[in-house]
Amino acid sequence: MDLESIKIILKKYNQEHLLVKYNELTEDKKEELLNQISNVNFEQIEELYKKSMKKEEKKDEKIEPIEYIDKVKLSKDEYNKYFSIGVEEIKKGKLGVVTMAGGQGTRLGHNGPKGTFMLGTTPNKSLFEILCDGLKRAKEKYNVEIPWYIMTSVENNKETVEFFEKNNYFDYPKNNFKFFIQGELPMLSTSGKVLLNEDGLVKLAADGHGGIFEAMFKNNVIEDMKKRGLEWIFIGPVDNPLVKMVDELLIGIAISNKTMAAGKSLVKISPEEKVGVFCKKNGKPGVIEYTEISEEMANKKDKKGELEYGESHINCNMFNIKAIEEIGNNKLPYHSAFKKANYIDENGEVVKAQEPNSFKYESFIFDAFEKLDKMTILRVKREEEFAPVKNPTGIDSAESARELYNKFHNIKKT
Repeated sequence: MDLESIKIILKKYNQEHLLVKYNELTEDKKEELLNQISNVNFEQIEELYKKSMKKEEKKDEKIEPIEYIDKVKLSKDEYNKYFSIGVEEIKKGKLGVVTMAGGQGTRLGHNGPKGTFMLGTTPNKSLFEILCDGLKRAKEKYNVEIPWYIMTSVENNKETVEFFEKNNYFDYPKNNFKFFIQGELPMLSTSGKVLLNEDGLVKLAADGHGGIFEAMFKNNVIEDMKKRGLEWIFIGPVDNPLVKMVDELLIGIAISNKTMAAGKSLVKISPEEKVGVFCKKNGKPGVIEYTEISEEMANKKDKKGELEYGESHINCNMFNIKAIEEIGNNKLPYHSAFKKANYIDENGEVVKAQEPNSFKYESFIFDAFEKLDKMTILRVKREEEFAPVKNPTGIDSAESARELYNKFHNIKKT
C-alpha cells in the first residue's frame, strides 16, 4: 500500500501515531514501516485489546485427571510391540521433526540464536548440533533421512541459516532442512495503541509456540511434509539437549492407541512445582496452568498414592499430520501478557519502562490439544529426556543440562 492508503486505514482505527517518525526514516525504513502497517490486522488487534481490558471470566470447565502410560512400567512384550511399530513407520519415511528455535540466548549471556549456544559438552557442541546427532543416529540405524523443519524468528532467521551453512549442516543432507519464520503480533499500550519501537517501526513480538501451526501453513511446511509422505510430526524445543526427536516408542504407542497426538510428561517434583500439567477439560485432552490449580487439586492423590494432577507438560509432542491440518485450519486463542516495553509515544518521545506497561499476545501449543478427542500421554524419566537450558547457572541451566547430558551419554569430565 502507498502512504495515502495507509493514512486512511490508520485514521479509521485511530492509530495515526504510527507515522510520527515516518519523515525521519530512511527510504528503506519507510518502506518497511508501510509494509508492517499494511500487514497489521487492526480488527483483530481491537478484539485482542478489548479482551485484555475485560476481567477474564472463568470458564465453566470440568477438569479431570488424564490417563497416561508409564514408560518404566511397560512389560518387555508391550515395549517391544510398540517399539517395533514405531521402527516400521520410521523406516517407511513417515516421520518428520520440527524444532522451535525462535529465541535468543540472552538469558544465557549468549549473543545469538539460542540453538547456536555451545553447551560445553565433551566434545563441545551447540544445541543445534546435539539435536542433529539424533537424526544422524537414526539415519545410520534405519537407513532413512528424517526431514528437519526449524522454526526461527524474524530476529534470528538469517543468523540461524548462516550458522548451519557455516557448519556444513553438521554433515546431515542439506535437502532435509527447511527453515521457516514464526509469526508476530504488534504490542499494544494500555490505551490500545499499537506501539512503535525506538527505531520508529512497529513493535512486534513473537506470537507464542502455539503459532507454530499457522506458521507451518503460511510457509508451505505442511505442503512439503505431505509431498514427502510424512504422517507423524514431532514438535519440540531447541533448548533441551536430551529431547528425543526420533522416538520409536512414542509413535508406536500413538498408533496402537489410535490417537492423533501424543505428548510426553514428567512426574511433578512436588505439588507446588510451577508447571502446567496434562488433564481432561470437558472430556478433551488439555493442560491446566499451575496458576489455575487449587491447592486441593495440586495435592490430591489417587489410589496408588500418586498426584492426580502430576503429569508435567514438557512441550515434547507428536502429531499426526491430519491433526496438524485440522488445528491449523482453526485458530488457537491468544492470551495476553502484561509486559515492560520501551517505545515511542504519540508525541515522538521515547518512553522507558519502569514497570509493566504494555500487552503482548501469544498462543500456546497445548491449546491445540482441546481440538482433539483423545491424546496419548507417555510418562518418561526426567534424567533421560529433560535437561532444559534456561539460565547460565543453577536450576534448569546450561550447567545442569551439561551435567545431565554428560551423565546420560556417559561422558567423563576431562
